[in-house]
Amino acid sequence: MKLIPTIIQDEVTKNVYMLGYMNAEALSLTKKTGDVHFWSRKRKKFWKKGETSGNILKVMEIFADCDGDALLIKVRLIGKNVCHTGNKSCFYQNFK
Repeated sequence: MKLIPTIIQDEVTKNVYMLGYMNAEALSLTKKTGDVHFWSRKRKKFWKKGETSGNILKVMEIFADCDGDALLIKVRLIGKNVCHTGNKSCFYQNFK
């Protein structure tokens, strides 16, 4: 199964929320439903972002990079945060 790194970015603020992984089926499901779906490498199954937290990512635009080996999905967050820690973004730790 080929996985593609997928960056999730707020459509308005341009803040990066998270990085997840999709395969062809997760991408197809995302396009079909308008909600972001990923493939969980740990649990070995599909998951819809926000299915338990209620913090849903609504797809606004999907872009592929020039090599076709990464995706950028611009979203509208329906809810308060994206990260499972309760932070708005998974990128909240300053790594200096």
